Amino acid sequence: MRQKAISLLRELTEAHSVSGHEDEVRAIFVDELEGCGDFDADRNGSVFCGMGKSGPRVLVAGHMDEVGFLVQNITSDGFLQFVPVGGWWEHQLLAQRVEVLTRTGEKILGVVSSRPPHFMPEGQRKMVVSIDQLYIDIGAESRRDAQEHLGVSLGDPIAPVSPFTPMSQEDWFMAKAFDNRVGMAGAIQIGQLFCQSAHPNQLIVCGTVQEEVGLRGARTAANLAKPDVAIILEGPPADDTPGFSRADCQGRLGGGVQIRLFDPTAITNPRLAQLAIETAIQEGIPYQVTVRRSGGTDAGAMHQSNEGVPTIVLGVPARYIHSHNAIIDLNDYLHLVALTAALVRRLDEKTVEELTTYL
Repeated sequence: MRQKAISLLRELTEAHSVSGHEDEVRAIFVDELEGCGDFDADRNGSVFCGMGKSGPRVLVAGHMDEVGFLVQNITSDGFLQFVPVGGWWEHQLLAQRVEVLTRTGEKILGVVSSRPPHFMPEGQRKMVVSIDQLYIDIGAESRRDAQEHLGVSLGDPIAPVSPFTPMSQEDWFMAKAFDNRVGMAGAIQIGQLFCQSAHPNQLIVCGTVQEEVGLRGARTAANLAKPDVAIILEGPPADDTPGFSRADCQGRLGGGVQIRLFDPTAITNPRLAQLAIETAIQEGIPYQVTVRRSGGTDAGAMHQSNEGVPTIVLGVPARYIHSHNAIIDLNDYLHLVALTAALVRRLDEKTVEELTTYL
């Protein structure tokens, strides 16, 4: 499990799959789950692998997309202007490497251009440069060179470049896009765990599209899958770094799988939340509970779909998400997979029915 997790996380985090362009992660999902169930996809590109023919419909989902950019314009001298896809803080962008995915499938390396301090008036050195003032240098000499020689077009997706890298701390890894490739890896490994194993439900493993731009894929995915209960797997922000109170930390690396009870987009079904906590205790799985003041996940759309779906978010805390370099503790990921699997085994007809029996 551990070595497979590492290789899968490496492949997924190094994939180029900006919102609306999730093809590389979708291909990994299909390849890894080939032979495990029936595949389907909705018209936005969310993908499903269904296993089992009876019992409640249990959806385990992660979102396939990552934050990135799109080419907005090519200047006459060959530099790219770009728009953000998902949430970015401009402080993180200057002099960072990026990769443009062209219509032919070629990946063109570039760097966000920056000015050396030698050429900046002292008063400008502390200013944050907005994205609409930034450019990407792909080594083109002109607009024609960028378009005809390198094959870059308006609307091409741009992703950060950051290799999956082990750190000196054992089981800590640095990469881009842990939000939400940890969730996708978890969904895939859950599918593999139950590929040939009995479970008291119809398990639907899912990768959604366009979460980072407004939970768009989750809406259509829920309409197609029609789940009775949903488990959303995520890579939420850790809060164990300088600037946060350690005493109030709810997302610490090495603290275990994170069980989210609330964020502004979704209130977790209390009975499902209690089931998750009790399951973690009974199985000896380290966990940490979080109540978030901000942010949101696919649960925000999923729990409102159809006639209402009891939904819970399980997460692997990641430092520095929505940047080129995030950090996770692999053990938190393994605990996420363990708790998800334990919940799937418990979600039989009676248990799922009791989650929403109000009268």
